[in-house]
Amino acid sequence: MITRHTVISLGISQLVCWGISYYLIAAFGARIAEELGWGEPLVYGGFSAALIIMAVTSPLTGLAIDRFGGKIVMTAGSLMLAIGCGGIALSYSIEAYYLSWMMLGFAMRLCLYDAAFAALARIGGVHAKRPISQITLLGGLASTVFWPIGFFLAETFGWRVALMIYALFALLTIPLHLSIPTSRFGDQTKAADVKQLSFPSPSAATAREQWAAGSLYALIFTLLNFLNSAMSTHMITLLAGLGLTAALSVWISTLRGIGQSFARVCEVLFGARLHPISLTILASLFLPVGFIFGLFSGQFLAAALLFAFLFGAGNGLMTITRGTLPLVLFDHKTYGSLVGKLLVPGFLLSAISPIVYTYIIQHYGEQTALVISAALSFVIFALSLLLKSRFYPTAAKQ
Repeated sequence: MITRHTVISLGISQLVCWGISYYLIAAFGARIAEELGWGEPLVYGGFSAALIIMAVTSPLTGLAIDRFGGKIVMTAGSLMLAIGCGGIALSYSIEAYYLSWMMLGFAMRLCLYDAAFAALARIGGVHAKRPISQITLLGGLASTVFWPIGFFLAETFGWRVALMIYALFALLTIPLHLSIPTSRFGDQTKAADVKQLSFPSPSAATAREQWAAGSLYALIFTLLNFLNSAMSTHMITLLAGLGLTAALSVWISTLRGIGQSFARVCEVLFGARLHPISLTILASLFLPVGFIFGLFSGQFLAAALLFAFLFGAGNGLMTITRGTLPLVLFDHKTYGSLVGKLLVPGFLLSAISPIVYTYIIQHYGEQTALVISAALSFVIFALSLLLKSRFYPTAAKQ
């Protein structure tokens, strides 16, 4: 049984953990490079190293949550977040800096969304759909909250002290993770109650169907992670390169977060009866439409606004479906281990995505980067339609 206390605790922990880890480099990267005299590619490479570690450790983390629950795994993640932040703060050599980022990468896999989703699935089974949506509401505000906090702390005390304060924030999430129930869904559930569940059996029942559904799921979210990482790094650069001023590009890019949070609020309020596959189709449709508007951002301000907002809305909803789709496609008892394996390609490609887009922009221009992005987003939309054609009828009949 997933209680309101569990949802609130995980929502707050996602806000803090995302803010002090994934969004850390944007707040402190330039300052670290300036003080240590390292090139920015070397400094930002630490974040790429962390994403690679997330990929390597993903299957192990999912299996651990299935066996031991989120309480143990996510608490360990909090401790490792503190060690990673503290390690970066105390780094004076490249070796220590990268080792700290690798620690932070493992910690992120232990306590960010995918770990929280698996923990909720273990506790609530098919009932985890709404809680998964709800915890993303606070998590989606992580950059909005912690970028200003990070910039203020770095400006006031310096980036090293700021990161030590981040380590303290990590330790404060330990009680939140210790409050996660250790029970597994079904342990106390009567057979008569199971029949009343919204999605009582997985859509992919046979081994062949599981392979097909898993392949589609992995492809969709691998491409999405690739695009998301690229836009997280280069959206401001793309808009500025299309002719907008630097200040205006920054302001417009903030609409991405607004679109992300707005879409998630709408899903929580009105999407209770919307099947995860249908939500995936809707969310993936926003992406190509947004990139088409992006192609005209240099000529029309409204197009730039719609580009940032629609990409944020689509990405925000796809984060939810990344957690809820496995609940209807696969057996929830193996949620963590299976999804952990399926997410490996996405983590790996997200690590190299910023480098790939840097090359494309430098050699072929911003328009080409947006055209490629639009094409990839159309592929995501097409794969979502294929997923529905193969598995939605089965799910609907349950």
